[in-house]
Parts: sequence; structure tokens; C-alpha cells
Amino acid sequence: MAGYGSDAALKAYWDAAGYTYAADAPFAALRQRGSAYLDGTYGMRFPGQPTGGIAQEREWPRRGATAYGATLASDLVPTRVEQASYEAAYIELKKPGSLSISFDPAQRVKRQKVDVIEREFFEPGNYGNVWAPNAPVSSLIEGLLAPLIGPVWGEPGIMVV
Repeated sequence: MAGYGSDAALKAYWDAAGYTYAADAPFAALRQRGSAYLDGTYGMRFPGQPTGGIAQEREWPRRGATAYGATLASDLVPTRVEQASYEAAYIELKKPGSLSISFDPAQRVKRQKVDVIEREFFEPGNYGNVWAPNAPVSSLIEGLLAPLIGPVWGEPGIMVV
């Protein structure tokens, strides 16, 4: 499996962003994890369909994809997709395993009370990442992908991006 972009482009992006990393970091593995996170979290929100259909390894390139009202070439992997995967790869570098959240729905805390201290958590509902509600959300990744994924409508009148 190959992640979006290249190791050289990943390093150049991280350098430009001022990110720190070890020279021997597993760049290809990080690109793979970042790309898998991106495809799994945002794939259903990307416009069009993968050019190779269900057998295609990654969500991009796509046919029928648009951005800013223009049709994108069917052999294009947008720079924004590559850069978003580099952001996800950096999240994974800094906190290994953070992009692959596993949880048991039966163990979710609605309310917890210990003596007089009480906490209650909001359910993610339609206000978080509606396609992968327990996946981490990065405003940088969301911003990079915004022209490709568009808004998500949650509760009536509430736009979630």
C-alpha cells in the first residue's frame, strides 16, 4: 500500500510548517497511516467516485470530482489531499495510534458521579465527524479539505464542517 504523496514531499511540507521529526522516522509508514485515516474518515464525503472503482487502493484519483465549481481531472490527486495526509501523518508521528481509535460502544460514559463530583459528556451526535464519530478531528485537515468535502448539515439549521 502506498500513501499519498512522497517521502520527500512529506519532509518538505513538515519543514515548511516548522514541524520537528527524527531523520530516521518511518516516513512511508506514516504516509500510509495518514492516507488511510484520510480515506476512512473523509472518503464518503469526497465528490465523484474513485477512477478504479472498488478495487482502487486509495480514494483519489476520482472521476466526477469538483472543487470551486470546476471539474477536476480524473487522474488528479489534489495537493490539498496530499497535504491533509501529511498533517494526519504528523499527528500519528507525535501520538502513535491516535488515528486508529477503537472503542466499545457499550462502555461510553453518559454520566459519572463520584461522591459529589459529577461529569456528563455530550454525545458526538451530528456535531462531530458524522462518518467517523470517534476519529480525531483536526481543524488543519478540515480546512485543507474544505473545498473538496463541502459542508455537512447536522441538526436542522446547524452546519458542521
